[in-house]
Amino acid sequence: RFERRDVIVNLGKAEAILPFREQCPRESYRAGDRVQAYVKDVSREAGGHQVILSRTDPRFVVKLFEKEVPEIYEGIVKVTAVAREPGERTKLAVTSSDSDVDPVGACVGMKGSRVQAVVQELRGEKIDIIPFSMDLARYVCAAIAPAVVQRVLIDEKNHQIELIVADDHLSLAIGRRGQNVKLASKLLAWNIEIHSESRIAEVKGVLKEALCHISGLDESQV
Repeated sequence: RFERRDVIVNLGKAEAILPFREQCPRESYRAGDRVQAYVKDVSREAGGHQVILSRTDPRFVVKLFEKEVPEIYEGIVKVTAVAREPGERTKLAVTSSDSDVDPVGACVGMKGSRVQAVVQELRGEKIDIIPFSMDLARYVCAAIAPAVVQRVLIDEKNHQIELIVADDHLSLAIGRRGQNVKLASKLLAWNIEIHSESRIAEVKGVLKEALCHISGLDESQV
């Protein structure tokens, strides 16, 4: 049933609430629908306990994969990080404890069957499955896909990464409304900045010109 914009879900021996803020954008519900959701909290109230459900929590996506992928349920494949914009896109980093098991392939499934089951439950939300790597440069290149990275500059002190991409890959790397780079930043927990090759060349040209004006330097020394 419905209370204002919140959905009250019958759990059998109890009821739970799916608050409007925990519902994915553009999703709608009708009385009698079967609802899958993540139990986000159980709060104690005067009339008893209140079970709070969520379909926007990133952990909901992890649980859906756990349900579809036996290797995750068995602990062979592990989800190391997840970043999500509910209803739009999720990036999921995975690793395997068994060298014979491809973590990305296990999550995708035969002909994409496993990932498609999750996408269907999330009403078409895009899901990027990324291989986790201890090599930060390799990891960030996978996280920013499908854009191809030309160079990676890592500033460990400030926890910042600069990526240089070809001009025709800039919009792909940034994503619609900055979504791709934002999710990659969340996934790695590093600040990521993206620059095109032409912009870097332009900055180099300005610096070179400025250095040439310094007394005692000519263009061949810069």
